[in-house]
Amino acid sequence: MTDMRANARPGLASPSDCAYPNGMTSTRLTPDTWLAAGFDALQELGAQAIAAEPLARRLGTTKGSFYWHFRDVPTFQDALLIRWQEAALAHVANLPKSADEADQKLRQFGREIMKDRNEVALRIWAQRDQRVAAALNAVDNARRDYLVSLLEQLGLGNPDFARALQATLVGLPQISPNTNTDQTAPFNTLVDTVLALADD
Repeated sequence: MTDMRANARPGLASPSDCAYPNGMTSTRLTPDTWLAAGFDALQELGAQAIAAEPLARRLGTTKGSFYWHFRDVPTFQDALLIRWQEAALAHVANLPKSADEADQKLRQFGREIMKDRNEVALRIWAQRDQRVAAALNAVDNARRDYLVSLLEQLGLGNPDFARALQATLVGLPQISPNTNTDQTAPFNTLVDTVLALADD
């Protein structure tokens, strides 16, 4: 995956110093501003909206600002993926690992995963882009390891239980991505079913 790179060059005026057409902003836009707009576009319209021109229209600016910060569209897309992957992996790394209340940790884990509004769009994008598939795979592996660890603490050593829980977390948001229904309820029902096996 290509690292995000600034594309500013000495001697050139920054985008904030340029005259913009009427209705466009002259506010200095940072890489983070562009990345936030990219995530918004991804959630609302899918990966096809992650390009310089539609993002510039969204921000009310010109493409010059985009190319000031990012060499090209693939570099920007790589930066989006890196930002999401790093945050997702940091989330797993910071999860509590102790055996206390492992069942509640399972439920909390499910709630937090299904709050990510980017993930459904990323998984759709991954079907046609290996860069996205690789980023998701790394995160999925880390999450599955965490699930396996929690279930082992509950006496459930079969890794298929972790895979079933993870598949539910992946699939539920894709069934009804644009509804306000409580998608954690089916996950919690599956957790109850799995935990009942530990009690037998």
